[in-house]
Amino acid sequence: MRRVPVESSVIRDVGYDAAKSVLEIGFHNGTVYRYHLVPARVHRELMAAESPGRYLNQEIKPRFPGQAVE
Repeated sequence: MRRVPVESSVIRDVGYDAAKSVLEIGFHNGTVYRYHLVPARVHRELMAAESPGRYLNQEIKPRFPGQAVE
């Protein structure tokens, strides 16, 4: 999945697969997480957020299952 860079102190880049509703987030520390069943609206809101890291912690992590990618 292609990820695009974002302005964030925590998040390095973000990718989204609309067909599978999968959000992929790369962090500056090198880890990558995939979040499943994420609607396109949530991806758009993350990309437009003033603080993508805060949006991730408040809106995505509590609501969508995530797993680390090897």
